Amino acid sequence: MIGNLLTVLATALSLLVVDLVFPKGVDIANFPAALIAAVAIGLVNAFVRPVLSLLSLPLNFLSLGLFSLVVNGLCFWLASVVVPGFYVNGLLAFILGPVILSSVSTFLNNYFAERQTLTGSSSSQQLPES
Repeated sequence: MIGNLLTVLATALSLLVVDLVFPKGVDIANFPAALIAAVAIGLVNAFVRPVLSLLSLPLNFLSLGLFSLVVNGLCFWLASVVVPGFYVNGLLAFILGPVILSSVSTFLNNYFAERQTLTGSSSSQQLPES
């Protein structure tokens, strides 16, 4: 449960970084919109992206995997369509926005996981035996 919340938080913070990197291409109105967009991106990546990846497999094969950037961009854009306060404009933001999002999100998730390990807190704490 805590891991999922940290993942959503890391994705929301990563979206704010993408907004800073592409000020004209990605627009996030506020932090609650970033949180909702993080959940939407997670849902789109869980349910829509596998279908798009399967359908685009021949193109992905012919492009030696580069078409996966387009699939990621489509998923990123699709999440922006359903979330008010989150907008993606322009080809550069469409292609490179998800790349920066995943890079920053991976860094933050690793940071949170390391901090959780260092502090000794774990989501699966055992109850004392009686």
